[in-house]
Parts: sequence; C-alpha cells; structure tokens
Amino acid sequence: MRLISIIWVALAAISFSLGLVGIFLPLMPTTIFMLIAVYCASKGSPRFEAWIRSRDYVGPLLITWEQERAIPRRAKLAAVSMIALSALIVVWSLGQGWLRWGVVALLVMIALWLATRPEPSSSS
Repeated sequence: MRLISIIWVALAAISFSLGLVGIFLPLMPTTIFMLIAVYCASKGSPRFEAWIRSRDYVGPLLITWEQERAIPRRAKLAAVSMIALSALIVVWSLGQGWLRWGVVALLVMIALWLATRPEPSSSS
C-alpha cells in the first residue's frame, strides 16, 4: 500500500471509531464521522468503504443521505433527543456566561437543521 492510501485508511478508521463513540455519547455526532469515514475509505480502500456501507447500524442512513439528502424520522428523533440531552448537560455543567449559551445556541441550530431535513421517499 502506498503511504497516501495508508493515511486515507487511517483517517477512515479514526472517523469510523469516533462515529461509533457518537452512537453512545450525546455530544459526539455519529453521521458526520461516518460520512467522513466513507469518504476517506473511498480514497484509500474501496473494500473498507464497502464494509462501512454494509454495517446495519449506519449503512442505510449513509445511503439514504447520499441519494436523497434525507434523514429517516426515527434517526431525526434519536439525534434531536441526544442533542437536547447534550444541551441539558452543557447547561448543568458549564458555568454562567457566553460559552454556555453559545454552545446551547449551536446545539439548537443543529437540531433545527436536522429536524427540517426531508424524510426519505421510502420511509424507514
């Protein structure tokens, strides 16, 4: 393997791992890391890219996003719920001030963006 391919695969593996962590931790996004992982894997290892796409817990979401730029209702609900939990954690754990409310405002904007994405034409 060429060095460039190794770097792409390493970036894909790191992104995939962070995406897995995001499944369980409220403040970590999952989908963006999986999209980065698929992109990086496509540059370094088509076999790794195919493996990521074949995972039941992320493959269908990635394919739906790439084809329709849509997010299933269930995924939106899960994501917005985790963002709301994250906002509560931020409010309880950060001190008073602009950082606390800046993070909460960012989380609210992300939640609104997610909530307003269309749902797939073939509902999941």
